[in-house]
Amino acid sequence: MANRISDQAQNEGPTPEQTRRGRRTAVLLFLLGFGPIIAATIMFYTGWLNPAGHTNNGVLLQPVVPVSTLNLETSSGTPLAERFGPDKTDPDWLMIVVAGQCGSQCEELLYLARQVNIALGKNANRVSRAAVLGSVPSDLQARWSSEYSSMERLVPVAGTHPSWPSGIRPESEPRILLVDPFGNIMMHYGSEHTGKDMLEDLKHLLKLSQIG
Repeated sequence: MANRISDQAQNEGPTPEQTRRGRRTAVLLFLLGFGPIIAATIMFYTGWLNPAGHTNNGVLLQPVVPVSTLNLETSSGTPLAERFGPDKTDPDWLMIVVAGQCGSQCEELLYLARQVNIALGKNANRVSRAAVLGSVPSDLQARWSSEYSSMERLVPVAGTHPSWPSGIRPESEPRILLVDPFGNIMMHYGSEHTGKDMLEDLKHLLKLSQIG
C-alpha cells in the first residue's frame, strides 16, 4: 500500500508551490547572470550614476539591432546568433569589422580592434573579435595568420546577404560593430574614431556590467 502511494506521488508531478519556487529561482539566476549587463546598457545609454556625464564615443544604434538580422555564420556553418542570449554561459562582447574590399581603411580598423582588445588587459578575454570582409588583398591574406589569428572570419549564410543596420554601408565605408552579450548591435565606429575612443567606451561598459 505504501509503495502504491509513493508511486502515485511521483506521478503527480510538482505541486503549484514547487512550480512557483522553480520560477522564482530561474528569474533570480537570470538576474544574477544578466542583471549587471542590463544595468550596464541602461546606464551607458542614459549616463545614469555617471558623474562625468559620459555616455559614449561611438555611434549608438537606437534602437539596437539583433545580430541575427545580419545572417552571418562561422566557417563551420554555426549561426553567429547562437552565441548570445540568456541561456549562454558568460557570452562575450564582440567587435565585428565589416568591409567590402579590405583596403587601407579596412586594415586600419582591423588593427584598431586588435590593439583595443589587447589594451583591455585582464578584461581582454571578455571581448571577442571577428571580421566580415568581401575581399582581402593577397598581401593581407598572407599576413592574416600571424597578425590577426585571433580574429574570426564570418560569412553570410548561403543564399543570403547581410541586412546591415541603418547607416552601415560596408561596401563604401568599413566600420566596427559592437555587439553586446545579448546579441544586440548597439554601437559602431569608423575612421573618425581613435583607439582611445573605443577603449574608453569598452572599459566603461565592462566596468558597469560587473555591478553586483
